[in-house]
Amino acid sequence: MKFSYEWLRELVPGLDVPPAELTARITMKTAECEGVESFAPWLERVCAARVIEVTPIEGSHNVVARIDAGPEFGERQVVCGAPNCRTGLVTAYVPAGLSLGSRQIRRALVAGHDSDGMLASGAELGINRDAEGVLELPQDTAPGTAVAAPDWVIEVDNKSLTHRPDLWGHHGMAREVAAFSGLPLKDPVDLTLVPAAGHEWTVEIEDFAAAPRYSALVFENVTVGPSPAWMQARLEALDLNPISNIVDVTNLVMAELAQPMHAFDLDKLHGKKIIVRHAKEGESFAALNGESYTLAPRHIVIADESGAIALGGVIGGAGSAISAGTTRIVLESANFDAATIRKTSSELKLRTDASMRFEKAQDPVNTTRALARAVELFQDVSPGIRLVGGLIDAWKPAPAPAPIELPLDWLDQKLGLAVPAERVRAILESLEFRVEEARPGVFAVHVPSWRATKDITIKDDLLEEVGRVIGYAEVPLEAPLQPVRRPWVNRERLYHHEVREMTAAQGFTEVSNYSFVSEEMARRFGFAPDDHLRVANPISIEQGLMRLSLLPGMHRCVTENAKRFDEFRLFEIGSEIHKRAGALPDEIPHFMAALYRKQGDGSAALLELKRLADCLLPGAAARPAEARGYEHPARSAEVVWRGETLGRLYELHPALLEAGRAAVLDLDLRKAFEMGPEPKRYTPLRRFPGSSFDLSVVAGLRVLAGDLIASIRAATGECCDAVEYLYSYRGQPLAEDRQSLSFRITVSAADHTFSNEELTAIRNGVMDALRAQGFDLRA
Repeated sequence: MKFSYEWLRELVPGLDVPPAELTARITMKTAECEGVESFAPWLERVCAARVIEVTPIEGSHNVVARIDAGPEFGERQVVCGAPNCRTGLVTAYVPAGLSLGSRQIRRALVAGHDSDGMLASGAELGINRDAEGVLELPQDTAPGTAVAAPDWVIEVDNKSLTHRPDLWGHHGMAREVAAFSGLPLKDPVDLTLVPAAGHEWTVEIEDFAAAPRYSALVFENVTVGPSPAWMQARLEALDLNPISNIVDVTNLVMAELAQPMHAFDLDKLHGKKIIVRHAKEGESFAALNGESYTLAPRHIVIADESGAIALGGVIGGAGSAISAGTTRIVLESANFDAATIRKTSSELKLRTDASMRFEKAQDPVNTTRALARAVELFQDVSPGIRLVGGLIDAWKPAPAPAPIELPLDWLDQKLGLAVPAERVRAILESLEFRVEEARPGVFAVHVPSWRATKDITIKDDLLEEVGRVIGYAEVPLEAPLQPVRRPWVNRERLYHHEVREMTAAQGFTEVSNYSFVSEEMARRFGFAPDDHLRVANPISIEQGLMRLSLLPGMHRCVTENAKRFDEFRLFEIGSEIHKRAGALPDEIPHFMAALYRKQGDGSAALLELKRLADCLLPGAAARPAEARGYEHPARSAEVVWRGETLGRLYELHPALLEAGRAAVLDLDLRKAFEMGPEPKRYTPLRRFPGSSFDLSVVAGLRVLAGDLIASIRAATGECCDAVEYLYSYRGQPLAEDRQSLSFRITVSAADHTFSNEELTAIRNGVMDALRAQGFDLRA
């Protein structure tokens, strides 16, 4: 949001603070400023000049113009190439030696003729965007007078103004400046210019919740033309495009009072009734921007008997636009529900200066103030314009908010500074709050209408008003004395941190993906789009569904990184979002890790993720499971921990990758957290050394090492300390459908060291048990 420094000075008489210092004060007291820039400083030397005589230059489109530039410059001769340069024209003269931005104006010979300065267009001066010819000023403009004034533009961060609808206009910001500067505030509005209600035109509002107020005036004898140079310059400084005197007045009032307005060409309307209603399903609307929109009942339109003539709070219609031939207008000043306008603007991808203000919850009282200001400005920019009839107005005023009680001792305690009651009252009244003494030591504060739209509702808001105007730098740097309490600890979040740290320690890099997926992406992994929660207003078609799994996002990360790296490890902690009938969605935290290698058969990656699962869930086992559509048909398993299935370990189906192989580990963190860590029991160290022996078991290709380990442990009994899987072997002299799995078994006794005979008996017992289960053993 941009503010004109000179405009603020007009509204705050006596303000003499330099622009940079005022910018700093606004940042400290009201809203964060992003900077301050000078606007058209050359205008200080540009003046009006009358063309006395024009002489064409033979063989050139240029002409020699003799001009009267007023007392300071007198008569000058300039060469001009503008098509509208003519005798009697009053235009803008730029003297030689002046710089227009990066362009230096010099006295020079042009086509053999002396040119002392130049005649400039509005675009060259920076006061509008018209470069078709030199600027045309009113005929009664005296030569030598200033065309427009230079300015400074203060830019305020829009996010700082989200909660302050009144600060979207210069008068609201001027009120702030006046309050913290101790200066009076000038009100530019004369409400006596608005006639009493009563007109042959009427207005009907179908839903006051969506459109609390609609006010309008009718004017005739309108002349449409360019607005004065000062008005064009003021709008251009604020990045508002000057269009015509009528439209420029509506934009100027919006910039001054934060009240968007719109002018309709009365002769293009049908009937004498304006209807503010919800759009019809599928209703078509042609907007001023040249686009057509298909509307729905959730949108608000301004309509006449023939149909929609404006999209309420957003943009006017092309069919009722002001044109050069317009002689009668209906001037609208309305108020709309903030949420409705925000949703309409976002859904239609149509953000306008009007919608940005309405979606901040503007003040319904402001509609007639804006009309009064427009009446005054129209008299200046369109001579002869006449107001016809009275005010057209439909309004259902909201109940006045109850006064807020402000205990002064509470304020001192919360602020950390003793503020005299007189100063508190002065500050609040300078911001135009009405202050009464409810009882000794307690103020009853009445909130003005422009701050009562969800801005000031509780006494803490009033504390902020007092504190910021005083300046928080005045508050003593002393920490308040408060009892020390142990903070609440989010155990589940700490658990996620532990998982994150442990995984990173294994060489994995964390990624963070959007919680949104497309329908195409969901179908690719076998998820039905209708099972997903749909986003009401997605940013793009690629983000229309809430994810049911972390896999689509992880797959995208794998495919993108596979283009650049031959091997990598990734993990993500995020939520799966599942629909629930009649309740909020169920967000289940999940952990997913992926290990990709361009070379190899992928088995090592699966074993590495199995090891990671064992790190996160000590004792976790992988049990073969039926492969899902996105899993390798022969490499999928369930992760089982303490008898509960907590996730899956699998290799991605080869069709999902252009090259290489990727293994994936998916764990349900909610279930793992709820189960908690396995209770730890103390086991005394063995006093006597243990003994180890190796066994190689010949088994089928689908026999699991984990099952063999369980059988060995059962056969060994209580003396078993550990069973370690060593390696597997396939090849001669084994058959093609057989493999050899080698294990190291460590045993010990609590009261002695095993003798060779005892160790041999244990080994034979294990071998007998395995043979009984149908396994062969290799020597």
